[in-house]
Order: sequence, then C-alpha cells, then structure tokens
Amino acid sequence: MASIAVSSHLNALQNKHAGLEARLRDEMARPIPDTATIQALKKQKLRLKEEINSA
Repeated sequence: MASIAVSSHLNALQNKHAGLEARLRDEMARPIPDTATIQALKKQKLRLKEEINSA
C-alpha cells in the first residue's frame, strides 16, 4: 500500500517537472525571454529533480 502512495507521489512530481520544462521552453522561445522567470523555473525544476531522486 505504501509503495502505491510513493509511486503516485513520484508520478505527481514528474508531471510537475514536465510542466515546468514546458513553461521554460515556452519562455525561452519568446522574442525577449524574461531571465528572472527562466531562473525561477530552473530553480523549481532543480528542487523537484532533487526530490524525485531522493524518493
């Protein structure tokens, strides 16, 4: 039962990571990307990646 919860949590983290990746790609494709937004998205992605790796 606990492994199902961990798997579900891991899937949720991976989905959030993919969403951040998409937002990052969209921001970088803009004619004038907002560097502050890019840095914030990268930090969020890194935190999620670390949480995924520790799960």
